Amino acid sequence: MHVLLDLVPGHTSWDHPWFKESMKAEKNEYTDRYIWTDSIWEEPKGYGSLRGISDRDGSCVVNFFSHQPALNYGFYKPDRPWQQAMDAEGPMATRKAMLDVIRFWLSKGCDGFRVDMAGSLVKNDEDSKGTIALWQDVRKILDEEFPSAAFVSEWGEPDKSLKGGFHMDFLLHFGPSHYNDLFRCEKPYFGGEGDASEFVKKYMESYKKSERKGLICIPSGNHDMDRLSRYIKGDRLKLAFAFLLSMPGAPYIYYGDEIGMRYVEGLTSKEGGYNRTGARSPMQWDDSKNAGFSSASADKLYIPIDPDAARPTVKAQMTDEDSLRSEIKKLIAIRQSYKPLQSLGEIDFVIDGAPGKPLVYVRTFNDEKILVVINPSDKAIEIGSDQKVSEVVYCFGKKPEINGDRLIVNGVSAFFATL
Repeated sequence: MHVLLDLVPGHTSWDHPWFKESMKAEKNEYTDRYIWTDSIWEEPKGYGSLRGISDRDGSCVVNFFSHQPALNYGFYKPDRPWQQAMDAEGPMATRKAMLDVIRFWLSKGCDGFRVDMAGSLVKNDEDSKGTIALWQDVRKILDEEFPSAAFVSEWGEPDKSLKGGFHMDFLLHFGPSHYNDLFRCEKPYFGGEGDASEFVKKYMESYKKSERKGLICIPSGNHDMDRLSRYIKGDRLKLAFAFLLSMPGAPYIYYGDEIGMRYVEGLTSKEGGYNRTGARSPMQWDDSKNAGFSSASADKLYIPIDPDAARPTVKAQMTDEDSLRSEIKKLIAIRQSYKPLQSLGEIDFVIDGAPGKPLVYVRTFNDEKILVVINPSDKAIEIGSDQKVSEVVYCFGKKPEINGDRLIVNGVSAFFATL
């Protein structure tokens, strides 16, 4: 097992010693560690801010919430006197401090980082040019000092993040990727009625721009998204994982998604979770107290367990060959058995999952090819293939009917076949 830590380079808490020093009226080494305007009466346009909380005259830019003052990495195009250039003394000191944090944890034995909101550091940043350059500098230093450290970005724009030197980027529920079209919208593709074509178009644009520079990764979810099972039900969850585990890049499975953990409705927000809180409930291991997560009394849990007595558990699914967890284990074994299905296998889409159409793509590694066909709709669909199917190596749902170069793909089914 390898352990990646969560690196949050964009902000600190407002209780952080750096920020307490930065709030002081007297100039010190932390004065420019954060982004401040020159006057309390000037609120930074386009950004949230903290105002009137310190002896220092100025408003401080925040990232998202009031308790998250933004660290100062400079502005790609400064347009106000208080906006410092990227190579100014303050931004460069911040960069050095971030590198010290990275070095500290890597020297303690961690294997790398998932970098929170990696694309947000430099402000007024045209096409992310400044932030890309910043991460290229960081990556150069890491390659020299910690060449085995893994660097994963929460950016969602792989054409930028991988250019910046990250090994991997995972797609997000916001931004240009159309990831939501697949899993989280009014009619998600894997819900049986949606449209995957815009996702395919954008994915291939990013793939062509960034191929061989790193991995584009598609997660089942994360702590900022609704649970996958909130939108996709029953056997279609298995089809979603047939897709996730047959695409290029490293698969990311959010804890509990492998057993279909549900979004817990109506929870009170914890630390800014708000509507995300319901996707952060404790892991459900078995049918014992607190689903095996903790022996504490229920009122002491930070976030409550799903109260539904029929909640899915690992224990129940381990002994059920038809469970979601068991299907995912089969898919992982298939992926590990065929090089084309793994991270570096190339991909070409044959059918783009437009309304009423399946997703069909070919994965290739050297001379080996695997055809992947996924149909989340209820209807059987006939498709043509210009390459003869050799052997079906994985199938979920009713088996396809193969007649020469014609395939009938049954509803709510998926199969992988060698070509």
